[in-house]
Amino acid sequence: MTMMLRDQLVSTAKQMSALGLTPGMSGNVSVRSPGGMLVTPSGMPYPELTGDDCVEIKPDGTVRPGQKTPSTEWQLHRDILGARQDVQAIVHTHSLFSTTISMLRRPIPAVHYMVVLAGTDEVPCAEYATFGSAQLALNAVSALRGGSACLLANHGMVALGSSLASALKLAAEIETLASQYWHAAQIGSPHVLDGEELSRVRARFAEYGQQRPKTRRSW
Repeated sequence: MTMMLRDQLVSTAKQMSALGLTPGMSGNVSVRSPGGMLVTPSGMPYPELTGDDCVEIKPDGTVRPGQKTPSTEWQLHRDILGARQDVQAIVHTHSLFSTTISMLRRPIPAVHYMVVLAGTDEVPCAEYATFGSAQLALNAVSALRGGSACLLANHGMVALGSSLASALKLAAEIETLASQYWHAAQIGSPHVLDGEELSRVRARFAEYGQQRPKTRRSW
């Protein structure tokens, strides 16, 4: 199982890079594992990653000797997974527009109804702390309370998921939302949807897509 998770983690990291969400070697990805979590290594080009490069870290932060050096943000991933048992995977990016908004230290408001994918009425921005620090992890956990995505002030964005695929999909959606917000703000002040409308959107989303047909009992 762990080898399969390693391969999935590498595949997700490469997709994240291909989508343009990670300039250079920035950003990182993690997934919950039987031994704690697996996280991408520090300072390695995504195209070169293999499953063996992923680093397994125990919940207490212990790293088995002989592995690569883990991402500098391993504590961010470890603490979020520890605080959120509903989360299985985390994608952290330095994507252009999310990072731009984070530099303003403001949330992404409900300028588009897709904001509900974050589980909240806006994408919050965690308070600033030095990258790789325990304080950054603490700030992110606080900002993510009740939601699935947040910005990190002057840094980037974090997206959570029940799987690696869902975490990556959410990261891409949040980056699109940040881009739309930035572009609209160049023209004027974007209108923000209110809580009542967002409640209607959530209700509609519950019926969105191909619903499983109700089975009829045959006599």
